[in-house]
Amino acid sequence: MFRSNPQAQIIESLPGMGSVLGAEFVVVTGGGSATFAHAGKLASCAGLAPAAKDSGRVSGNLRRPKRYNRRLRRVFHMAALSSMAADGPSRTFYQRKRGERMRRTQTLLALARRLVDVLWALLRDGRSFECTAPAKPVAT
Repeated sequence: MFRSNPQAQIIESLPGMGSVLGAEFVVVTGGGSATFAHAGKLASCAGLAPAAKDSGRVSGNLRRPKRYNRRLRRVFHMAALSSMAADGPSRTFYQRKRGERMRRTQTLLALARRLVDVLWALLRDGRSFECTAPAKPVAT
């Protein structure tokens, strides 16, 4: 059933997203990214975008949102866990963030947010994920 969706191939091309998580994503979002104007809206719906908690003179306090779609957050959290296990850009991102002394939970959430942004861009452009190695500088 999921494979009959026109966006199934795009969704499954993202590292960490398989047919089960892809099907869950399609069910929760109602068919894909057309529901969301930009990646921030999708991340907010998944609870991966910080929410402002300002009062009075205090501003700039960002907290984890309390209202979000738990199923959508689970999709991206599980995708982050599985993409981090394999070699690729997600693992490199995870190791870089861990090197910045971020906690494991914070790093997983940052990776999940990055996957939201990448998946939304792939769905918007209608193309599959391609992992290209960065160009190495030529020694002279």
